[in-house]
Amino acid sequence: MTDSVFSKIIAGEIPARKIFENDHVVAIMDLSQVTRGHTLVITKKPVRNIFEYDEELAANVFASIPRIAKAVRNHNPDIKGLNILMNNEAAASQTVFHSHFHLLPRYGEQDGFGLKWEDHSSDYTDEELDQIKADLIKALEETNS
Repeated sequence: MTDSVFSKIIAGEIPARKIFENDHVVAIMDLSQVTRGHTLVITKKPVRNIFEYDEELAANVFASIPRIAKAVRNHNPDIKGLNILMNNEAAASQTVFHSHFHLLPRYGEQDGFGLKWEDHSSDYTDEELDQIKADLIKALEETNS
C-alpha cells in the first residue's frame, strides 16, 4: 500500500485533531465535519479496506470503536443517534485507500447527512433469493478469514 494521508497523520507528518490512539487505531476529527463531531477511526496497520482484514485485525479495530462512538455521542447532548460507516473501494465511495470508519453523529433529519435505502424485495423471486443465499453460503465456505 502506498503512503496515504492517513499514514502521514499516523506518522506525525501531517497535523490532525487526534482524539484517541492505541496500538491499533487512531481517531481524528474529519476535516469535512459532515455533521458536528464527525470522527474517523483509522487503522494503524496500513490495509486498504475491510477486504484485507484478518480476524486479529478485526478484533483489535472493532474493540476500539464502541468506546470512541460513546465519546462522540456523549460530547454533545443534542446528538440523537450515530452512523458508523465504512466505504470499501471506489464504487462504494472510498476516496482514501487506507482503512477507516466514519462516526457520524446525527442531530435529526436535516443535519446534512442522509442515507438512501430502497426496497427491492419485489424484484426477486423466491428461487432467485434461494440462489443468492446458496451463492453466499458457498462463498463463505471458500473464504478464509
